[in-house]
Amino acid sequence: MENKGLLFIPDISGFTRFVNETEIDHSRIIIQELLEILINSNKIGLEISEIEGDAILFYRSGNSPRVEDIYRQVEQMFCDFHRHIVAYEHRRFCQCDACKSAINLSLKIITHYGEFTDYQVKSFRKLIGKDIIVAHQLLKNDIPQHEYWLVTQNLLPGNPPESLPNWMEWNSSTKQTEAGEVPFKYTQLSQLKKEIKPEPLPDINLSSKVKVISVSREYEVGIITLFHGTGNYSYRNRWQVGVKTVEELHHILPRLGLKCRFVLDNGENIVYASSYTFHPEKIQFSETNETERSVTWFTLERIARGRTKLTIDYYINKGFVNKFLFNLQKRKTKLGNFNKSLDNLDPFVKNLHIPSQAQFDFD
Repeated sequence: MENKGLLFIPDISGFTRFVNETEIDHSRIIIQELLEILINSNKIGLEISEIEGDAILFYRSGNSPRVEDIYRQVEQMFCDFHRHIVAYEHRRFCQCDACKSAINLSLKIITHYGEFTDYQVKSFRKLIGKDIIVAHQLLKNDIPQHEYWLVTQNLLPGNPPESLPNWMEWNSSTKQTEAGEVPFKYTQLSQLKKEIKPEPLPDINLSSKVKVISVSREYEVGIITLFHGTGNYSYRNRWQVGVKTVEELHHILPRLGLKCRFVLDNGENIVYASSYTFHPEKIQFSETNETERSVTWFTLERIARGRTKLTIDYYINKGFVNKFLFNLQKRKTKLGNFNKSLDNLDPFVKNLHIPSQAQFDFD
């Protein structure tokens, strides 16, 4: 028995080029995060039929929501999508092609009302019907740019309601499908991006800290290679003394605000990435230990092509007693561990494989 309902397909624009021309591991994770953002942005009771690589087939059986309500859902998804991308661009550590080009991704949304039926495959509910085919065929069209909202005549038989934003410029077109010619209207959504501003980055204040250790070493590798070796938490147990494993608590890709659990030989600590600045000749980042409130500051400086200096500065809370106890009880061990870690880092980074484009650009 066929049902009628709303078909709603957000499709990530630029996906094919993004995956084909960038590092597959990071591009896969970025797309996964964006699809989760779209799913979490669902506010009008849409159900998921399937996830199709770069798109999600949402549906809602029964009478269609008002066009104004559909637009609010479109706006929510589009803005949440771009808010996430902008935040990642300003907070990311990684300099691989996938992470650098994520900011170029965008979103188009197809909305159609029609007939479909479903069938069950284990726990999956699949949709079939001519209007499912129509909705997918509408993804391939001649609309310039690729961040728009497309509404078929079934949903919008007349003029767009005046309650929609007045910046919208509507165009009409048709698509020849297997079911015949399908009229539709569309409007670009680029205006919504102008309202999205990056969140302010956290400001780490060292005025309440005092530097108690500083160690440096030069390495016969480029600055990007050394940055991947030191800044990627998944590598930390390969060179840092006392670290057994590192478990990421929030995000998969390294970025500012990333929080990790460091499992140590003598317990565990929660550490988060607290600052980051990038220039081709100098990279700085820090991590804050939530338990001890200590800050470890990493500075990477390009000495020459294929040669980089790393300096690690260690800060604790100010105070005579605090500094006295540290010097008495911990400084010798901590300093020894830092120096041993820098020794361990040398053979590790020499054998570290990183994305070739990032290394070519800056090393």
